[in-house]
Amino acid sequence: IAKELLNGQQMVLLRAEDVNMSGSLYRAKLKYANFKRKKTNSNPRHGPFHQRAPSKILWRTIRGMVPHKTARGAAALDRLKCYEGVPHPFDRKKRMVIPAALKVLRLRPERKFCKLGDLSNLFGWKHAALITRLEDQRKVKSAAFHKKKVAVTRARAESVKKVKVSAEDQKILENAGFA
Repeated sequence: IAKELLNGQQMVLLRAEDVNMSGSLYRAKLKYANFKRKKTNSNPRHGPFHQRAPSKILWRTIRGMVPHKTARGAAALDRLKCYEGVPHPFDRKKRMVIPAALKVLRLRPERKFCKLGDLSNLFGWKHAALITRLEDQRKVKSAAFHKKKVAVTRARAESVKKVKVSAEDQKILENAGFA
């Protein structure tokens, strides 16, 4: 992801709460608790800030892979957006999976892993139930849309097979590049 951002690619990461992390939840909890202890002694409001939302944790992780203090790195981070669930404009757009990030390729089957949403929930992220409910609604709508799309595609393919075109019209179509 970081490399693509630095190469100028716009990226929107969805369903940040379902990101898999290697290691057990207990280990991740210890590591995040250790991170939470770090603060500015004179005034903790000066940072570092410990975000609880999965999208913010993911964003900060990617920030660590980018030279964010340079103009190039800052521009790369501006091209990155992270969200929990799949919010409105993106629920109707075609989505892609990063093949190199698949669990089956990254994590060995016998190893323990945990979800980022579970870690966030332990440290005070309060919207897990809401996101789950909204995602369930979205999946129902998406399944209905897909079913309708498949039916329309099948009907169109059948009607194209049934159509009889005269030789004269076929010649016109071939000249136009449609045959």
